[in-house]
Amino acid sequence: MYLAYDLLGGKHGPLRTLTRGLTYSLLCALGYAPLLGWRFALPVSVTTGFTVAIELARAARGQSDPGLGMDTVFSAIRGIGYAAGLFPAFGLRFAILFALLSTAGQAFAYSIGIRPSIDYENARRLRVTRKQFLAAVNRTAGVAAAALLCSWITQGHLHEWREALHLGVSIGAVTVLLSFFGPYIEWLADSQPERRLGVAGVVLILTGFLCQSIQYWMNLLDVPLR
Repeated sequence: MYLAYDLLGGKHGPLRTLTRGLTYSLLCALGYAPLLGWRFALPVSVTTGFTVAIELARAARGQSDPGLGMDTVFSAIRGIGYAAGLFPAFGLRFAILFALLSTAGQAFAYSIGIRPSIDYENARRLRVTRKQFLAAVNRTAGVAAAALLCSWITQGHLHEWREALHLGVSIGAVTVLLSFFGPYIEWLADSQPERRLGVAGVVLILTGFLCQSIQYWMNLLDVPLR
């Protein structure tokens, strides 16, 4: 318990990364849901929120970029989120092809220095830098072009350029939203008292033990499952 308290409540412990992940995921969901619907927002928000959180947690610790291999993994995870979000509306072929193009495009962006940690700042303010805005514009164009290409190849339901542009602008807008609130979220995650996070970590562990013991209590008390 003391070890968990120290590890989870440390200055750069995993609970701070979890705080980032939950906050960025919620922010993505609030941005995507009114623009593209909850079916798209839920998988994309979770995959984007937590991968961005892990990368920014590394930046907060002053660690170097993880390299092309890990960058591609993060890109693929976000691509899977896009596939899950697009599948209900555009079908499996469109979703898979878009995920592949998205993964390749994001990996290329990483290779030229465009990443979530660009112009990283931990401060109690809101802001978007010129580099972040241009990166979002680039993302908007890339997503729109990928959507049109996927529709042309799969002969899917996305026939009008307006739909592709709507998808690109929506993803670009949420990208700007994350950049805008980024400094404050980073400040919020790192400013939480270590003792508070340690207590939260111990509560999570005890909750896990309790959930694990339910099956044994049901067996001991002879609780019927049907």
